[in-house]
Amino acid sequence: MKVPRMESKLRVFSFKIQFGSQVADLGKSLKTIDSSCDEIRNCTKLKEIMKKILLLGNTLNQGTARGAAVGFRLDSLLKLTDTRATNNKMTLMHYLCKVLAVKSPNLLNFYVDLVSLEATSKIQLKMLAEEMQAVSKGLEKVEHEFKASESDGPVSEVFHEKLKEFTDNAGADVQSLSSLFSEVGKKADQLIKYFGEDPVRCPFEQVMSTLLTFVTMFRKAHEENVKQAELEKKKAQKEAAEAEKSKSAQLASKNDSKASNPSRQAKQTLEKTRSTSRRGKDTG
Repeated sequence: MKVPRMESKLRVFSFKIQFGSQVADLGKSLKTIDSSCDEIRNCTKLKEIMKKILLLGNTLNQGTARGAAVGFRLDSLLKLTDTRATNNKMTLMHYLCKVLAVKSPNLLNFYVDLVSLEATSKIQLKMLAEEMQAVSKGLEKVEHEFKASESDGPVSEVFHEKLKEFTDNAGADVQSLSSLFSEVGKKADQLIKYFGEDPVRCPFEQVMSTLLTFVTMFRKAHEENVKQAELEKKKAQKEAAEAEKSKSAQLASKNDSKASNPSRQAKQTLEKTRSTSRRGKDTG
């Protein structure tokens, strides 16, 4: 018995088998982006750090045309490690972390609120859009084969019944996924604008990559500051211990000198007495 459109039916079966995992993966990626957008917008600590970076930049550029800025480009965050002190040992990022550690230590762990940032940085909206389109077109082909199989007769009767159940549920899944994709796309654009960037010139992926790199550099600079502070503390303790030891040695030496003086004086007195006694005898 010949099965009509066998190749088309095999493609439909292949799509049906992969559909569940495709939709689940797409939904997971979209929800990750959605969560990341909310986390970034709601992170008050990140906002405060951005304000302090702007203040720091205006302070450094005071007296120049760039000294009264109301904002800065997002990629400027990555330049904080390029500007170094005259001794070449401390970058602007190190200085920022040092200031925060003294004046606003509660801001140092801002990145713990950005739970989804790293995962989001690995997702590309363009790829998700292509996958969404592939799922939608795949479902259209399924629906087309479903309608075509109605006139196949008994040979496609079971196939037709199974496909009806699948299309009823799959259509709702794709519609829900499409709505989520549209909503997440709008949130992504809003986040880009939130940082004062143009969605056309600064893609969402670039924003995520820049923020993740900033977090990495910030944490590294803070850790280096902590290690440097520990080294300086140990050095100061060692110098203090050596100074105390030297002071104790000098005091002991002084005491020894004082202890030896009476013996010397007694000897000198005895010699003086003997000398006087001899002169007395000679005179007699």
